[in-house]
Order: sequence, then C-alpha cells, then structure tokens
Amino acid sequence: MEDIWLKVQEWVAFYGIKLIAALVILVAGRWAAKMVKSLIGRVLNSRKVDPTIVSFAEHLSYIAVVTFVVIAAMAQLGIQTTSFIAVIGAAGLAIGLALQGSLANFAAGFLMIIFKPFRAGDFIEGAGTAGTVEKIEVFTTTLMTVDNKVIIIPNAKLMGDNIINYSAKKTRRVDVDFTVGCGNDIDKVKACLRDVVKGDSRILPSPEAAVILKEMREGSMVFQVRAWVKTEDYADVSSNLIETGSRRFFSQGISLPVPQRNIHVYDHGGARTIPASLGKVDN
Repeated sequence: MEDIWLKVQEWVAFYGIKLIAALVILVAGRWAAKMVKSLIGRVLNSRKVDPTIVSFAEHLSYIAVVTFVVIAAMAQLGIQTTSFIAVIGAAGLAIGLALQGSLANFAAGFLMIIFKPFRAGDFIEGAGTAGTVEKIEVFTTTLMTVDNKVIIIPNAKLMGDNIINYSAKKTRRVDVDFTVGCGNDIDKVKACLRDVVKGDSRILPSPEAAVILKEMREGSMVFQVRAWVKTEDYADVSSNLIETGSRRFFSQGISLPVPQRNIHVYDHGGARTIPASLGKVDN
C-alpha cells in the first residue's frame, strides 16, 4: 500500500507540474491572442481599412494564435502533437485548394483597401468594363455604369488587369479633334477655335488651352483643341466644344472635307480617271 501511495505521489508531482505549465501556457496564450487581435485591429483601423477586412483579420489572427497555444500546451503534457500538426496542415491545404479562387479575391480586395488604387465614388475602367465604384467588399467590387447597370467584378480579376482611374486627379485635359477641308485658311480656323475655348468659362486658364494643327490628310486638315478642366466637367466641356465649334465653322464659312473618289472608265482607247463629281461619262 505504501508503494502505491509513493507512486501516486510521484505521478502527481511529475504530471502536476506539467499540468500547471500547460494551464499557464493556455492562460498566457489566450492573453497573447487577444493582444495580437487588438494590435492588428488598431493598425488596420489607423489605416482606415474596411471594417469587414478588419473583423476578418482579427478573428483569423486570434484563431491562429489560439491553435498554436493549444498545440504547445498538449506538447507540455507529453501528448504527441506531430499527428495533430499533420492533420491541421492537410486540412489547411485542402481548404486552400478548394477556396483558392475566393482566397485570391480576398487577397486582392485586401490589397485594394490597403493601397487604394481607387475609392468609392471614383469612375474607373478595368476588367473590360467601366463605371463608378459603389462599394469595395472582401471578395468583389461593385460598379455602376453610366446607363445605370450594376456590375459585380471579382477583386482578383480587377487587380489582375490595368486599372484606369479617371477620378484620381482634380483636373483632366480635354482633347477634341476638328477636321476641315484643305481649302480653309489655317489661321482663321485656329482663331475660330480659340474663340470657342474663350467662350466656355469651365475651361481653366492655367495650364493655357492650345489649338494646334495635328495632321494633314488627303483632302483635309485635322486641328486639335487641348484644354484643361475640372474632372467633373470633362464630359460636358468635351461635348460643348464639339457642338460650339461646329456651329462656329458654319457661321464663319469654314468648309468641312468632302470625300473624293476617282472612277476609272475603261473603253477601247484605254483607261481614263475622272472625279466622281463630274457625274456620268458617255463612252
């Protein structure tokens, strides 16, 4: 009986210390998990990250730390944890393969919120479509097109393509081309377009607007107006320049290019080339 009691004392002394150590690991580990969760939350909130991302990251970090702590406590008790680690690794691999698309979208959404290539309210072009950003979520981004259609784009697809943010800057340059006939006076056309620019108060004085002869084509000249405007005025100013410039051309007698076509007439004497404007030719 005395031998049994001694063995019990030895067992309690041996495993009691391990049990106390395991409990200390669990308590300290839980406290550490809460600290890590709180730290991640503060860092993400200071960067004004989306609350959904913050909550997800906090819970993910808490679960990861607690899992590590439980495994450490089990190892302190003498339990073989190799098999548990292998099971957790296999489960993580299987979940990762099953959710690789969702995880890619989540990672892309996280990066978009951190680096902010665009914000809600910006007009962007990406993933083969364009629209105003309504909201950026964990897995998708919602756009509203100019004709009031809602487009939901996976974040990974959006981040994997070029993104054009038309709202990123406060000002934009309007480039409008005007094509006139070669018979017009160049200085007269430029003066006419400068008057059109001066008549629109939405065009910014600096940088100064420019009117240039962009290129010469067969039977026509292409002039371009380059004017700086506020980003929100871009579409209206562009449309107004086209309309006002066309009206001014008509009032000033500036002619538009006339399409030219050569007709080849074949007879017994060979081929002759005549302008199409001469009408019907008798053979």
